[in-house]
Formats: sequence, C-alpha cells, structure tokens
Amino acid sequence: MEERVSYLKKLNSESVVQQVINCLTDAIIHKELRPGDKIPTEMELAQTLGVGRNSIREAIKILVYLGVLEIRRAEGTFVCEGWSESMIDPLIYGIILDKSDSYDNLMELREMMEAGVMRLAMTKCNEADMKNLEEKLLSMKAEIAKGNQNAKAVFLADNEFHEAVSQMGHNPLVNKIDKVVRMLTYELRLNTVTYMVESGNGEELFAAHQKIYQMLRDREDTNIHQNIRYTYFEDRIKF
Repeated sequence: MEERVSYLKKLNSESVVQQVINCLTDAIIHKELRPGDKIPTEMELAQTLGVGRNSIREAIKILVYLGVLEIRRAEGTFVCEGWSESMIDPLIYGIILDKSDSYDNLMELREMMEAGVMRLAMTKCNEADMKNLEEKLLSMKAEIAKGNQNAKAVFLADNEFHEAVSQMGHNPLVNKIDKVVRMLTYELRLNTVTYMVESGNGEELFAAHQKIYQMLRDREDTNIHQNIRYTYFEDRIKF
C-alpha cells in the first residue's frame, strides 16, 4: 500500500515564517487540511514542523489576514470555508507595486478577463439575466441623454452594466476577480467615459455597449476581443 504523503512535516533549519505559510498552504491544497478543519495548536505545529512557536504564530496571523484561516475564541484556529475578499489583496498590491510599464500589461489583463467573462456569461446566462442587462443598458442610455455634463452618472451606469455581465456567469470566484480588474482599471475607465460624454460622443459609447449586449443575447462569440477593444476607444484617448 502506497504511503500517504504528509505536507505537515518537519522543516529544515533555514525555515522562516514564509516556509511555514507554504507548508500550511500545501496541506490545504492537497486536502490534508480541509475547509472547516481545526488546525493543530501552535505547540503541535512547532513540534511537527521543527520551528519556534513565534514563527508559527506569525504565519497564522498572516493567513488569518489573508482570509485562509480564522481564529475562534475558546475553540482554536480553523481553515476558512468559502472565499474571502482579503484573499485577493496580494494580487492587488502585486499589480499596483509592479515596477515595469504596467499600462500594457493591465490592458491585456483587462481584455483577457472581459473576454473570458463574456464567454462564460454566454454559456450560463438565463432570461432573467438578459432582462437585467437590458435594464442596465437602458439606464446607461438615459444617463447619456442627459447631456455632456453627466459623465459621472454615465460612468456609474457603465460600471453597473459590466457588473451585470460578470454576474451572468454565475461564478462567484470569477465575479470577484473581475471586480478586482475593474477596480484596477477604474481611472482608465472613468477617463474614457468622461472623454466620450464630454466630447459629445455619448451615443457612440452607448452603441459599443449595445453591441456587447447583442452578442450576449445572440450567443455570438466571434470577434469578442475586437468588440471589447472597441469599447476602450484607445485611438481617441491618450493616457
């Protein structure tokens, strides 16, 4: 009989807090620790991993902050059940603190995410989803009709439209990651909408989103990337 591999095993003498985090994470990934499980005590982990209790304590604090573990008073420390918003924090900061020229990278991520979200929505959306998206589209049209001083309201309607598309995929994990991408591109998107509305091109902005709606309604997945890029109006706006 094949011996079962344990990911909770003694670490070498060079182990640090990050290695403790990696060890606990591996145990969760490989289902040695499952959502809802109580993890061993600090003393037990220190003995098992061969490290000091301070390193265990610091690793647990970090994993609690990241939403991987939760401390229940008088009960112990448990593996969280479900997704926590804080789990995405390292991704956010990693992108924000990227020293490279991040504009192109961010736009590539945005396009890839929006294309994937649309394809997922096409396969899983229902009649109620499409009705909701139509309402968001008409709301955007109504805000555009109010004139070129209404850019902020148009942007909020634009954001609600894209949030509705994301929700149509009925995948909470994808929806949360898409929210992160929209947060990271907030300024880019606001500048785009503001320019289009204030320059009198609100109807063109609406038409681009209407095309997205029609593609979802008709389950038309050709030229997704081209139509998504069109909503960016990069040829008009210099960032």
